[in-house]
Amino acid sequence: MFSRDALSYDPIPLPDRSEISDADMQGAAQEFYDKMRQRHTVRDFSLRPVDRSVIETCLRTAGTAPSGANHQPWHFAAISAPDLKQRIREEAEEEERRFYAGGAGDEWIKALEPIGTNAVKEHLTIAPWLIVVFAQRWGHFEDGTRYKNYYVPESVNIATGFLLAALHHAGLSTLTHTPNPMRFLNDALNRPASEKPTMIIAVGHPSENATVPAVAKLKKPLEEISSFF
Repeated sequence: MFSRDALSYDPIPLPDRSEISDADMQGAAQEFYDKMRQRHTVRDFSLRPVDRSVIETCLRTAGTAPSGANHQPWHFAAISAPDLKQRIREEAEEEERRFYAGGAGDEWIKALEPIGTNAVKEHLTIAPWLIVVFAQRWGHFEDGTRYKNYYVPESVNIATGFLLAALHHAGLSTLTHTPNPMRFLNDALNRPASEKPTMIIAVGHPSENATVPAVAKLKKPLEEISSFF
């Protein structure tokens, strides 16, 4: 994508300009909020398949996110193969057992009690898709020489937010999962040492008996999460 010989500033007219009235702007903001507040983290998935084209389009949306120096330092590994999902589950559960056996500390385990989680991660095999998010700490020019990426965590986090919103907008449910450590994902998915796995996102449809913890509906009010000056 990047060429060492083409690193110059070349401004073009703004290609996509939003023309919207103040009234319509408020309506659009409210409509998006109403949609996003219906997003729930789901741990109970159905076996209903999800077409690959839907996942591809949502990943394209993630790829439109802003990034440091426009380096786009992310890679999304989308997995539907049952044997690979089983391998990821087995290795993730191994890390989770260590986590719940004392690796996390008492305070962290106590904080998780209202969420109802444990070391069993059956969603990793039941959900039709897993998307593993990788952060690329450095990249390579076309000639193979290495260049540094900038603001990598911030850029990847923004793109992941775009992805979660896109998946929800498409009518899908998700679960973000962060076993620690996650280096086993590089081996399982044949990703280079330059990439650090940051998250596993289980994607699919909720089962008929899906539940969410009551505490998940408690969101901080606007006055606690924002300040205006």
